[in-house]
Amino acid sequence: MFGWRYVKVSPTTYVMLYRQGQVAREGLGLSFFFFAPTSSIVQVAVSSRQVPFMFSEVTADFQDVTIQGELTYRVRDARRVVESLDFSVDARGRYLSDDPGKLDERLVHVAQIATRSFTERRKLKELLAASEGLVAEVLEGLRRSEVAAMLGLEIQDLSILGIKPAPEMAKALQTDAREELLRRADEAIYTRRNAAVELERTIKENELQTELAVEQKKRQIRQSQMEAEIAVEQQRATLVESRVTNERKEAESRAAALAAMLEPIKAVDWRTLLAVNGSDSAQVMSLAFQELAQNAAKIGELNITPDLLTSLLKPRK
Repeated sequence: MFGWRYVKVSPTTYVMLYRQGQVAREGLGLSFFFFAPTSSIVQVAVSSRQVPFMFSEVTADFQDVTIQGELTYRVRDARRVVESLDFSVDARGRYLSDDPGKLDERLVHVAQIATRSFTERRKLKELLAASEGLVAEVLEGLRRSEVAAMLGLEIQDLSILGIKPAPEMAKALQTDAREELLRRADEAIYTRRNAAVELERTIKENELQTELAVEQKKRQIRQSQMEAEIAVEQQRATLVESRVTNERKEAESRAAALAAMLEPIKAVDWRTLLAVNGSDSAQVMSLAFQELAQNAAKIGELNITPDLLTSLLKPRK
């Protein structure tokens, strides 16, 4: 009524009452009456604000990449921000200018500059795995920026929600990664097969060594048996040789004895010996006929009676 107005703000809103160019009243969550024709109201929200952003940048290997994230900040010094931007409101609490919206734009612009500086120094593959480094560098750049200090802002947090390459490059990277995984899988299979082959080779070597040891043992046994047989044969040869020597000596002894026995009668005619020996008449007659046959040329006529032949052919009893 009559130009008087009542204002009431939330506890997270800093309100300032200007009268004749001077701050007449200010603070958080105030409520008061003011005379609208000669007063101006400035309201600054000091609560935390989240500002989403999305940048399209180029990496060091000239690849397009999209970076999506969210920035969290709050107004720490309301006096500084109202010195640079117009936060005045009308009687209904609506801003009279679009400066409050520019606050987010300025911070996003600073964040984009820091992000561009980070991406331009890294290749695509390196950037895709460097979100933590990007957050740390951009957050540090925001906190040290002149814009934040001039506007009295406090940068609370920064999060990177995604770093995405161009679709065709994403497919290429996926193919490359898939091929790398397949190569590693092939290497793992090769390593496993190689280990199996090596183990099989070790087993076969052990088996061969076992067989060699068995064969060597068998050879030693055969050699021992052969040595025993050779020893037996040598002993047998020695025995045979001794036996032959003994038999030869025995034969020589018998021959010497026989020669000594026959020596006295060697000069005696065999006929005499036969007669002395007492041979029977048939044998004597046979010898006589043999003698006659040997001297047949000297005999003129020989008569043999039947009785003589009968007696000679008569069987002995």
